Amino acid sequence: MRKSLKIALTTGGCFTALVVAAILAGVRINTTASYPLGVYLMTNAPIEKGSLVIFCPANNAAFHLARERGYIGAGFCPDGYGYMIKKILAAKSDRVEISAVGVSVNGKLLSNSKPMDNDSEGKALPHIEVNIDALDEHTVLLMSDYNPKSFDARYFGLVDKSNIISAIRPVWTW
Repeated sequence: MRKSLKIALTTGGCFTALVVAAILAGVRINTTASYPLGVYLMTNAPIEKGSLVIFCPANNAAFHLARERGYIGAGFCPDGYGYMIKKILAAKSDRVEISAVGVSVNGKLLSNSKPMDNDSEGKALPHIEVNIDALDEHTVLLMSDYNPKSFDARYFGLVDKSNIISAIRPVWTW
C-alpha cells in the first residue's frame, strides 16, 4: 500500500473516531437560526422551566411540514427527524395561551411571540390555538427566546416531556 494512502486512511480513521467520541460525549452542532450557530453540550442539568433543551420532534403534521420545507433537517430522531433546540418557557401548573396575538404564560404575553402568517418564502405557516389553565407534569411549552422567527410552539403546539433528550448548553457559538 502506498504511503500516502496509508496516511489518508489513518487520518480518516482518526477523524471518524474523534467524531464518534464527541457524539457519544453529548456534543451537538446547532446549524439552525433558533439559537446561535455553534457547538453545544448535552448536560445532566434538570429539565425544568428555563432550561435550554434538545428534543426530538413528534411525528405530527406540523413537524412533517417543517421537515418538508427545511425548517428542520433529517436526523437520528424517530421518523428521521433532526434534533431541535428550544427553551422551556412554561411547564407544570403554568397557564398557556397560544393565539393570533401571541403566546401568553400565566397571563403575560411573551416578547416577539406573535405568530407569523408566512415563512420567508411566502408559504403559509400553520396556526394553532391553545388555552390551557394548567399544564400537566408531562407537557411543556418550547420556544426560542433568541430568534422571533423560530419554528416553535406557535406553530407546533405543546410538547410531551418524553420527547426531550437532555438539557443542553452552548460551548462555542458564533
